Amino acid sequence: MPFYYDSTMIILIPALIISLWAQTKISSTFNKYSKVNSQNGYSGAQVARMLLDNSGLYDVPIEMVGGNLSDHYDPRNRVLRLSQQVFHGTSVASIGVAAHEVGHAIQHKTSYSPLIIRNSIVPVVNIGSNFSWILFFLGIIMNQQPLVTIGILLFSGVVIFQLITLPVEFDASSRALKILEERSILYRDEVMGAKKVLNAAAMTYVAATLMAISQLIRLIAISNRRDD
Repeated sequence: MPFYYDSTMIILIPALIISLWAQTKISSTFNKYSKVNSQNGYSGAQVARMLLDNSGLYDVPIEMVGGNLSDHYDPRNRVLRLSQQVFHGTSVASIGVAAHEVGHAIQHKTSYSPLIIRNSIVPVVNIGSNFSWILFFLGIIMNQQPLVTIGILLFSGVVIFQLITLPVEFDASSRALKILEERSILYRDEVMGAKKVLNAAAMTYVAATLMAISQLIRLIAISNRRDD
């Protein structure tokens, strides 16, 4: 079988390199600061509880979940979920991640616009991510331009979702670092360590956004090449 080379794959190379770098950066930075214990000795779960209560979110429970860096705030069920390492950890990294997730809970409480928009388009984005490629390549194979166009439009929703995610993540980190410093949960050098962890985590979202944009450009390039 002859080897088929798709020249549009070149479009993805910069985003792939940045994605690999971002994954390596968050892993190495988190591992580094997970070895730096905070002076106050609070665990991630304790810090999360303090910050939630301080924000009037007494009814938001904290659950421990499996996985590595699987921490997240579930807006539908109003639950804060922390990975085991963050839940029990007393390190600067664990506290920074826990506070970041609380930042999302505070965003939800205050109806932070980008978060509300992102949550509202999740069903459409899920459909788009699942069916956009199917419709696109089905349109290519069947020579049906409407299917190709629909596939591109559906994937555009994924790009929009990623773009909206960026301010949501950066804002949550900003809220977290501000509260940690103001309440003296972490001291100055520790806050700087937590900031490095959260900045590294933010780069994974930047990389995901660049990848989505690159994929969209590639789909358009394939469609245009077909029309030539």
